[in-house]
Amino acid sequence: MPERPTRGDDARPIPQRGRPEVARPDIDDDAVYTVDTRGRRRTPPPRASRPARTDQRPVREQRPARERRPEAAAGRDPRRDGAAAHPDARRPSGPRGARPLTTDAPDRPRRRRRWWLVLPVLLVAWLAFLVFSPFHAWSTVSRVEDAPAGDRPAETPGNTYLLVGSDSRDDLTPAQRKELGTGSAEGRRTDSIMLVHTPSGGGKSVIISIPRDSFVPIPDHGSNKINAAYSIGGPQLLVRTLEQVTGLRIDGYLEIGFGGFASVVNSLGGVDICVPFDMDDPKAHINLKKGCQLLDGKNALGFVRARYSDPRGDIGRADRQRQFLAAIMKGAATPATVLNPFRYWSFTHTAAEAVGVGEDTSMKDAANILLAMRGAGNDSTLSLTVPIQDTAYQTSAGLAVKWDTERAKALFTMLREDQPLEAPPAGTDGKPTGG
Repeated sequence: MPERPTRGDDARPIPQRGRPEVARPDIDDDAVYTVDTRGRRRTPPPRASRPARTDQRPVREQRPARERRPEAAAGRDPRRDGAAAHPDARRPSGPRGARPLTTDAPDRPRRRRRWWLVLPVLLVAWLAFLVFSPFHAWSTVSRVEDAPAGDRPAETPGNTYLLVGSDSRDDLTPAQRKELGTGSAEGRRTDSIMLVHTPSGGGKSVIISIPRDSFVPIPDHGSNKINAAYSIGGPQLLVRTLEQVTGLRIDGYLEIGFGGFASVVNSLGGVDICVPFDMDDPKAHINLKKGCQLLDGKNALGFVRARYSDPRGDIGRADRQRQFLAAIMKGAATPATVLNPFRYWSFTHTAAEAVGVGEDTSMKDAANILLAMRGAGNDSTLSLTVPIQDTAYQTSAGLAVKWDTERAKALFTMLREDQPLEAPPAGTDGKPTGG
């Protein structure tokens, strides 16, 4: 820059190019003065880019409507990128309904905690339903008079129950009788008679089939087929007859009829049965092929009733009846029944409506019977037939079944003394021991 020229005492200052001339007040020559340069316009330095504030909403760049974003072309989601850049953002700017720029990660632990709180409540409610349903069903069962008159055997350890399948048609309509093929016979008889013994200590439960043609003494009515005791005096006389010939005290009674068999099976959607041989029995209204299959109520009832198509007659039918009862309980305990509230409710209430129980038979007694029936399918319950000597014994009542007296007494003594049984005693396989 050129130096300013020296001025004389009376010389005035030479104005500089580009600077405005400032009027100097009348002061001494040696006085110091200043020049005001605030009128000059200076070019501001370029502003440095400031970092984005995270406490503000991100501003969306306005783009033409049809312009494709480079992020989308590269396979990235700009909304997720924006959420990562602004983790505190809760709602994006832009048109209504735009996707939030935040992820759901902070809410997931909270949702998991909610589920952990809800699951125990649902589990408790479900368990309560499983308990409530049978209790409510039990309140609807019908009672029958089963307590016999006269002297009875003394109470013994363990419990012995009588399970009867009745062929009564009183509760069936004409249409149901035709569909099930039960005929129109009047009165009541037993199609199956079983003693169920549950020990008080160790050992397995025992189910003993009593052939309905067993020839036994009936109190006050001479000797006859045991089926006649039920026809003459109902449950009371049948209980008294069995207590007399076995020496066992009957602690509970449960009876189910023809209609009950079919209804219970249908409430489960059928039962899986392994048919041991081809069964074409017009009197039982069935034509079944050998092999495992799903039977509905009609065919299941025919399966447990058929006797003329079985070469073992009444003895073979008793075996199939025990097989059927085990299949019923297996179907009742499957997840398809327990986890389906409608089926579970239907089964418990249909079963309760189908049975009649003794006056003093408790729900615990019924549960013992059902558990013993279930065990017949997995070998935790012994499935037996009373020892038999002859299946064609000639009597005043016609051909009947004669027990093997000695072996039958030994079996009932073991049960009366509550001796544990781990294997079937000799002669309890249903095969005759003599001519």
